[in-house]
Amino acid sequence: MREGYVLLNLNQDQQPFLSNRKSLWRTWNQLSRLQRSLITGSLMLLSLLCVIYFWRSSEDVYVPSLKMTPISERIGLAEFPLKFKQLEPKVDSEVEKPVVEEPQQRAGGEGRILSVGGDVEQVVVAPDVPPNKPILPPLPPVPPHANVTENEIKVTERQQAVVQAFKHAWTGYVRFAWGHDHLKPISQRHHDWFKLGLSIVDSLDTMNLMGLNQELAAAREWIANGLNLNTYNDVNLFEVTIRVLGGLLSAYHLSADRIYLEKAIDLGERLLPCFTRSPSPIPYSDVNLASHNAHSPRWGPDSSTSEVTTLQLEFRDLSRASNQPKFEEAASRVSLHVHTLPKTDGLVPVFINPRTGQFQSYADIKLGARGDSYYEYLVKQWIQTGKTIDYLRDDYLEAVDGMKKHLTRRTPNSKLLFVGELKGGSRDFVPKMDHLACYLPGTLALGYHHGLPKSHMELAEELIYTCYRTYAERPTFLAPEITYFNLQKDGRSDMYVKTHDAHNLLRPEFIESLWYLYQITGNKTYQDWGWTIFQAFEKYTKVEWGYTSIGNVNNPKETKPRDMMESFFLSETLKYLFLLFSDNRKLVDISKYVINSEGHPMPVYSS
Repeated sequence: MREGYVLLNLNQDQQPFLSNRKSLWRTWNQLSRLQRSLITGSLMLLSLLCVIYFWRSSEDVYVPSLKMTPISERIGLAEFPLKFKQLEPKVDSEVEKPVVEEPQQRAGGEGRILSVGGDVEQVVVAPDVPPNKPILPPLPPVPPHANVTENEIKVTERQQAVVQAFKHAWTGYVRFAWGHDHLKPISQRHHDWFKLGLSIVDSLDTMNLMGLNQELAAAREWIANGLNLNTYNDVNLFEVTIRVLGGLLSAYHLSADRIYLEKAIDLGERLLPCFTRSPSPIPYSDVNLASHNAHSPRWGPDSSTSEVTTLQLEFRDLSRASNQPKFEEAASRVSLHVHTLPKTDGLVPVFINPRTGQFQSYADIKLGARGDSYYEYLVKQWIQTGKTIDYLRDDYLEAVDGMKKHLTRRTPNSKLLFVGELKGGSRDFVPKMDHLACYLPGTLALGYHHGLPKSHMELAEELIYTCYRTYAERPTFLAPEITYFNLQKDGRSDMYVKTHDAHNLLRPEFIESLWYLYQITGNKTYQDWGWTIFQAFEKYTKVEWGYTSIGNVNNPKETKPRDMMESFFLSETLKYLFLLFSDNRKLVDISKYVINSEGHPMPVYSS
């Protein structure tokens, strides 16, 4: 009789369990000692990995909630109309997500895009700081230019329409993307790039200027308790500097609220390795905020010229606000180094290598992507430092002369003046103009306002008209990402758009330039141009839960919505429209404030 027959007398329900257990035990005993040791070690390692995983997960999870706190009066800004009392950070408080109302359906429905269904992914955000975070030393008082303007704000009807547009966009963001970088308004989801709540940080000063006190209080609470900078993800030095660092600094200057400065200092420390770990004065383009590992981008060894030269306003302001010179010193070395490099009549290639510190000679020369804000920050740094650093002004003046010589052309029919590109290597002229290059009229006008040649203003006025035509000649009255110009007298239109360049990303550059020229000249034609474009945004990009970029500006009946609302739409496009439509041209006075590349105002210093 086999030994297994003794199980016949047991309860029937227990037989399979006991049989299986005995079979497993027999199999285990038949294994060699080495095999049993390997299995035991593997199980222990797996258990350890599970513990680490769940520990890390619990450390990273923070369910945001937002306690709605009314704003009463702000300390130290008596002359600024939007007053609120400083709110002390609540380290242990739970933050409740703000309640939003259902948006009203648009009348008529023309151009309206119905949002499609989709589950909303739960938002999880890492805690702000570990429990043992060191206490920062006392910070200096708010800088002397805390008020944006000394004049009373009177909101016009056009401004009020922009405020309603912001609130519509914000409602969708709060409901479907709170704590995340961007809203996907059609699918009602979120999009993360750096996991830093870009839309919140980017919008702080916009809400301040618009007087949206309830929304600003909710955002401030998230900054205090939900913005986690100690995350193990790589970020782009340039994008995080202009959006997050710039947003925090401008919020600090407009409010005197120290929580913004404390966060800015923490972020600045985490970005510094891009400078300090590079073998040349040119910083690496990417850094891990938690490990501080700085490196070149995944696609190659170079950094974009515009990116490494568009950090100086923010890092200088951080040093001045915190009394820590290291930030300004690191970023200023970049500008000084680039000043010493050979150029083409002041013009620079769009790639530079952080290991060698040299430009890539094969790279294009252009005023669009990867080259644009190098020129912008030359003149803005000069203004920011009280016009005391001569080489910045001189490099800018040389570059403007180089633009006129190498990059400007006129179309044969309408005589439109535009800026093109020089192809890398051959330096052949390409009649192609990015929408990004429409920042240039505003920058030229800003320099003229601060005493640079009148010819700069004349160039600005011609270029801004060309930028306007890139909108006006599209059936949607929205400009494409890239416009090509016809230089042949062959009966064709002066401008044409290629299919893959016909998208509109809700960009701000043209509106930005309109505002600069309006503030300087008072010409209300610029306001009217801006209003027409705002109406086009309303007609073709407004959806049920926000605003979306579109893929085709050439066909009003098939705009091809892209389901993305970038943070710069809130930070720049709507802000510049709000400022443009004000009867008070100096609502943000460009004699007292310099505006960074993401639309964030910072004070002008005397030296």
